[in-house]
Amino acid sequence: MLFIRNGRVMTMEGQEYARASILVESGKIKSIGENLEAPAGAEIIDAEGKYVLPGFIDAHTHLGTHESSVRWEGEDTNEMTDPVTPHVRALDSINPMDETFRDSVCGGVTAVIASPGSANVIGGQTVAIKTGGSIRVDDLVMKQPHSMKCALGENPKNCYGQMKKTAPMTRMASAAIFRETMFKTKEYLEKKENASEDAKKPDFNMKYEALIPVIKGEIPVHFHAHRADDIHTIIRITKEFNLKVVLLHSTDGHLICDSIKEAGYPAVIGPTLTHKSKPEVTNKTFETVNIMNKAGILTCITTDHPVTPLQHLPVCAALNVHAGLDESEALKSITIYAAEIMGLADRIGSLKEGKDADIVVWDKHPLLTTAHAEKVIIDGKLLYSRD
Repeated sequence: MLFIRNGRVMTMEGQEYARASILVESGKIKSIGENLEAPAGAEIIDAEGKYVLPGFIDAHTHLGTHESSVRWEGEDTNEMTDPVTPHVRALDSINPMDETFRDSVCGGVTAVIASPGSANVIGGQTVAIKTGGSIRVDDLVMKQPHSMKCALGENPKNCYGQMKKTAPMTRMASAAIFRETMFKTKEYLEKKENASEDAKKPDFNMKYEALIPVIKGEIPVHFHAHRADDIHTIIRITKEFNLKVVLLHSTDGHLICDSIKEAGYPAVIGPTLTHKSKPEVTNKTFETVNIMNKAGILTCITTDHPVTPLQHLPVCAALNVHAGLDESEALKSITIYAAEIMGLADRIGSLKEGKDADIVVWDKHPLLTTAHAEKVIIDGKLLYSRD
C-alpha cells in the first residue's frame, strides 16, 4: 500500500482539494479524501505543500521506436518499402531501455500512444503503453493494437513520389491508395464471412487481416494531416467507410472548426514547439488548441516525441495557456482529454477511485517551467523520486 498525504490534489474530475490524501492499493486508487488516515504498514509520501495530479498523457508519440542518440540503427518508425503496411506493429519496434523512457517518467509523463511514422499512407498499428515499470515492453501495454496509423499530405508524397519516383506522387494518389485498400479489405472480410462449403475462404492476407478491426469500427484510424484540404479529404474518405477517426496534428484545424465539429472527430494538436519545417505547417500557432477547444472539439496536446522531447509536454501545455487557453483546460488536454481520445479514460487521465494509480507529486504548479516532478508513481509503484 502507498499513502500520499496532505497534498493539493487536482483530480481532473472537476474536483480540487486544497489538502487531501490518496490511498493506493494493488496498483489502483482505493480512496481520495480530506480526512483519510494512513493504514498500518503503508508506505507514506508526504505531499504537504505539493501539487498532486494524474500522470500526464501524450496521445501521439514515437516513444521507443525512434531512439535517442542513434542514427538509422534505432530509427524504426517507418517501414518505407510499401505505402500500405497495416500489418506492422509499433510494439515490435519499441525499445523500453531507451533513455527517453526514463526522461518521460522523470518529466511526469506516464502513458502514451507509441505509433509508426507518417511516411506511408497506411503506416501500421499503434500501441498504448505506460512509460515505466519494466524493461519488457509487453509489460507496459495497455492496448494492442490501439489504432491504425495513416497519413496524407507531404510525407507520403516525399517518401515515395520524390525519393522513389513511385506512387503516391500526388495527394489524389494517397487518397486513392487508402480508398482502394479499404474496398479490398471489405471485400476480403465479406468473402471470409460468407465462406461455406460452396464458397471457399479467401487466401490469408495479413494486411487485410490487420485492417478488419478498422473496417468493423473496433479500433480507430489515427490520421496524420496538417493542411485544411488534407483534413477535409480525411473526412470525405473515412465517412465513405464509416470509420472511427482521430485527427493527428491538425495544424490548420483552427481554420476549419466547423468541418471538424460536424464530422465529430477529436484532434491531437502539435507538435507546436518546433520550427515551421515544411510548407504544410505554415499556419502553425499555439492558438489552435484554444480556438478548437472553444468550438467544442475534443482536443489534446502532443509533443510528437521525439520532435519535441516527451518530458516537455507540460511546457507545451503552458505555452498554449500563454496563447489564451484556460489553465484548467490545458491540464485536461494532457490528462483526461488525452485519455478520452485514446478511449482509456476508464483507466487513466484523472485521479478517481478504481483507476490506475498513475500519480505525480509536483513541487510547484506543473505548468510553471521551474516545476519539478518530485515523485512519479505508475500502477501504484514509485518509479522516480527526486530526493
